[in-house]
Amino acid sequence: LADGLGRWIGWTDAIPLAAALQAPLKPGKGAAPAGPADSACALAALESELARMRALLVRAIDDDGETAADADFAGHRRRCMALQQAMAADVAALRAQARTAVAQCSPALGRLAALDAVLGKALGPREQALLAMMPTLLERHFERLRQAAAVGDDAGAAAPPGAAWLQDFRRDMKQLLLAELELRLQPVQGLIDALRGP
Repeated sequence: LADGLGRWIGWTDAIPLAAALQAPLKPGKGAAPAGPADSACALAALESELARMRALLVRAIDDDGETAADADFAGHRRRCMALQQAMAADVAALRAQARTAVAQCSPALGRLAALDAVLGKALGPREQALLAMMPTLLERHFERLRQAAAVGDDAGAAAPPGAAWLQDFRRDMKQLLLAELELRLQPVQGLIDALRGP
């Protein structure tokens, strides 16, 4: 893990990361740390919002009716990119909300929130660049499946809605998007777990 992070974090990122790790534990500026009741309320609100957002995004990933019979990849590419953009925006907003709630609980959790902010800024661009490769990789998979299905088929026409290879592709694309959603939600879940406590 350390070697992998070392390749992702440059010296310009290491400076704020070290500052966040070495910052003295002290109450945040402004209001006093949240009490147990406030923390429990914030935790319940975050868990509810996480469940609501996950359900909405899973439903959007499952709803591929518009491209179900599309034997050209262009429609699948547009759908994949739109879902990735929706995931990125929704998760970023919830992560910021979770970070704020965590920071208000205690000085130690305030340090965790600061560390999450620094890591999000340092690792975010690299993560986004890797995730942006998914449509290209999906297109290669799409073409492999289509060509394999066309072997021995001299028709060469668009696939019928029930074509087995297209159903396989749709299933694979859904699984990849669901995995991406869970990957994006890991930092949010980690902040919620920290707020929940031992």
